[in-house]
Amino acid sequence: MNFWADFTLKRSIDINKMSKDQKAKKLGLEFLNYTAKYKYTYNFTWLGSPIIQFPQDMVAIQEIVWKVKPDLIVETGIAHGGSLIFYASLLELIGNKGKVIGIDVDIRKHNRTEIEKHPMFKRIVLLQGSSLEPDIVQKVNSFAKKRKKVLVALDSNHTHNHVLRELQLYSPLVTKGSYLVVFDTVIEDMDEDSFPDRPWNKQNNPKIAVRQFLKSNSRFVVDRDIENKLLITVAPGGYLKCIEDLGRK
Repeated sequence: MNFWADFTLKRSIDINKMSKDQKAKKLGLEFLNYTAKYKYTYNFTWLGSPIIQFPQDMVAIQEIVWKVKPDLIVETGIAHGGSLIFYASLLELIGNKGKVIGIDVDIRKHNRTEIEKHPMFKRIVLLQGSSLEPDIVQKVNSFAKKRKKVLVALDSNHTHNHVLRELQLYSPLVTKGSYLVVFDTVIEDMDEDSFPDRPWNKQNNPKIAVRQFLKSNSRFVVDRDIENKLLITVAPGGYLKCIEDLGRK
């Protein structure tokens, strides 16, 4: 066995052990819950742009993008645009002609200005409107027809009904071997009073939508290996790998 094969094997063994360590998993969730009051995820930037994500999830997405090498990434909910810049920079490193589509119901002027002046904007397409609007969905579908490998990240309205509809509308775009990532499934696992000013909560969240979606869609499976190694993630059960081409097994 060569060095890298041995390294990979030992790493897999350690990850498997950690995934069964209930204390470690509890500590990871406690960290997430405790730091939420300080808006921990707001602490980071990517190439100068605020990216409201845990570093662990950023690393996981980087691994996925490098492995899949998509030529289109679709993100719903763009906030300050840091994730768009992140995705675009990964595609730039890969060196293909990949593009990123960012969808948001309200792309505020100050955010649009910063995104449009960034060097990575050359790979970004901004669409303002609800991700559920037929016109928006049609535009994304038209763009995706020209692409061979498509990855989708859902990170907008985190209510059950909204996420479920996004899953139904955008999952057909995802190609075999790529991923449909549903962020903030962790809402269901957080403290009851974590989102007092939001419409989502422990009883109304993305994880419920994912479970319902998977009952009627065999094209996707939860990639537990990703969350097992992250330990701290906002997307437990939300890294969905596409295992079938659309319309055929």
